[in-house]
Amino acid sequence: MRINRYLSACGVASRRGAETLIEDGRVKVNGSLLKDLATFVEPGRDRVELDGKVLNLPQEFTYLLLNKPLGVVTTASDPEGRSTVLGFVPPKPRVFPVGRLDFETSGALLMINDGGMAHRLLHPQFKVDKQYEVTVQGTLPDDLVATLANGVDLEGRKTAPAQVSIRERDGRRTKLSISIREGRNRQVRRMLESVGHEVIDLRRVRFGPIELGNLKEGTYRSLTEEEVKALHDATTFKRQQAHDRPKGTKRSSRPFHRKRKP
Repeated sequence: MRINRYLSACGVASRRGAETLIEDGRVKVNGSLLKDLATFVEPGRDRVELDGKVLNLPQEFTYLLLNKPLGVVTTASDPEGRSTVLGFVPPKPRVFPVGRLDFETSGALLMINDGGMAHRLLHPQFKVDKQYEVTVQGTLPDDLVATLANGVDLEGRKTAPAQVSIRERDGRRTKLSISIREGRNRQVRRMLESVGHEVIDLRRVRFGPIELGNLKEGTYRSLTEEEVKALHDATTFKRQQAHDRPKGTKRSSRPFHRKRKP
């Protein structure tokens, strides 16, 4: 198993974040400081340490959904002392966020320790969409709704087609729903700013097949077995049309922990 995948599976970071840990000189394998990002390790045989602590693969995966509050950063720690998303979930088993929601955005954030799943959910190959409810200043006319849906230019690169619909207009503000398949930094805010409308409120209500529902802000829940299966279905490569997407799944009351394969 490649070292970045091993570290991710241990729940300490995403695969990209694991590479940063290695570059920072914080990882040892069999007592030696690791420098090669392409190193492979054998679970159960090689001794992997992070900051002097031995890392072992979890016996099962944990999948949580957090309703991230406003004013919280999507990192493990913050040099400015701000609250982080890890403060809203149990310390064990350790989980990490799938992607990011910015400081001023609330809503659905997956917190898991399945590094392979996190990698697939964020990989553009699988086109996993995210749905946002947005409130903007002013009246957003239909022609700009079409512009957003067809794609706008951000830093010289056009955004992929999006699903955009108006939820409410009252003359002073417009409420709309936007679903995107990309994950550029602050993408929804920048898309709306590019057509002259400032975002007042932004909340993610769905990540792929996982819906936020009535989960209270600042709380979390475990995904059900059906929801975890839906995530796997959404990240299994199939030849499908670009407009196809995984639908929201019906929840059951039973939380799910996926056992690791031996």
